[in-house]
Amino acid sequence: MQRPPRSGRASRAYRRFLPHQFLGLLGRARIEDIRLGDSAERNVTILFSDIRDFTSLSEALPPGEAFRFVNSYLRAMEPALTGAHGFVDKYIGDAIMAIFPTSADDALRGAIDMLRRLRRFNAARRRGGSDPIRIGIGLNTGLVTAGALGSARQMETTIISDAVNLASRLQTLTKTYGVHLLISEHVFYSLTDPAAHDIRFIDRVRVRGKEQPQSVYEVFDADPPALRAAKRATKRMFEEALAHYHFREGAEACRLLRRCLARCPEDLAARVYTDRCARFLATGVHEGTGETSMRMTFGPQYLVGHALIDEQHRDLFAWTNRFTRAVNAAKSGEQVRQASAFLRRYVEEHFETEERVMREERYPHLELQRQQHARFAREFSLLDAQLREDLAAQRVFLLFKVQLLVVDWLANHTMKADRHFGRYLAGRGRRRRARGGRR
Repeated sequence: MQRPPRSGRASRAYRRFLPHQFLGLLGRARIEDIRLGDSAERNVTILFSDIRDFTSLSEALPPGEAFRFVNSYLRAMEPALTGAHGFVDKYIGDAIMAIFPTSADDALRGAIDMLRRLRRFNAARRRGGSDPIRIGIGLNTGLVTAGALGSARQMETTIISDAVNLASRLQTLTKTYGVHLLISEHVFYSLTDPAAHDIRFIDRVRVRGKEQPQSVYEVFDADPPALRAAKRATKRMFEEALAHYHFREGAEACRLLRRCLARCPEDLAARVYTDRCARFLATGVHEGTGETSMRMTFGPQYLVGHALIDEQHRDLFAWTNRFTRAVNAAKSGEQVRQASAFLRRYVEEHFETEERVMREERYPHLELQRQQHARFAREFSLLDAQLREDLAAQRVFLLFKVQLLVVDWLANHTMKADRHFGRYLAGRGRRRRARGGRR
């Protein structure tokens, strides 16, 4: 890579193309310090946004006007990202890919601010005689590799991870459900206080290369006040309807969804699921994206490569299956309390063991694991309280919550975060053997 001139003017010009925050991800102080192949692993939240129907919109504009329109939109949106400690990684036409290296809370705050700024942007468009625009936003949190790609003549900085692909897919799915903002379960479980936002479950999606479906949530903080209030009022009913739908109880799901629509006709996601229910009842074809078997099957795909952790994972899957069977068949709250208490104790023991091993092995993402463990414990406590109080009256709804938290979360955490630790151990082993060979 040819070294850029070091003048202050040139340096400021280069910062317009490479944000200084990306230098921080790579651990570099200056752009001229970046070399092809430089990389670093970081936990970040990725945002993708896109203007709806942009192709038809741009085709109707005079030459050059499309660029002026997109630039005015991007200028309006960027402060929402930088104000929440994020930065734009790249503009892809009218789409934005942004990175938040600080926290999922900051990323969600930035996304919500984008939607609120969009309202003001559209008000100005209306005053100028133009139609308002709509956007969709997807957020996902995960480990990524930040680095420099390309050749000696031309290179660019970027991030690589399946976490990026999921964020992009969630942005696309906002069109499917008629919503503005979708977050993954990884974002949801990374938030300091999910209850501080208006969030509801929207679906389980199967990601390419992953066996266990991922939960997806809508955040509707930025909806117009009347719609936001109506979604709040129908949230429990809506999520209960989706539980019945995913358990293939189409008639009950349809009944609850119609009640949601009676109170909130503008709820497009409820309308999407009502249509799905009607098709399911008419054809028997279920459009769910993942089975709700309530059963965890331990297999090679979950192996970490550490004997004790693998043994505990195998036992954890078995005890989770006992817990879900107890919840499903419970005749009394006492049965659920006993099963829940035992699973909680085993999970705590397993988390402590895992963190101890990671500390001994000097795993660089130990703190991230601790945070994920603590947030699972928090959510499990909330679920446990609901199971004790509402099981008889809301069995299907609570069984579905068990599926989302206990079954899906544990499977995805083991498959992703724990196996990442396994790859770290394997890498350390190879390096030790290489050093031994040199001696």
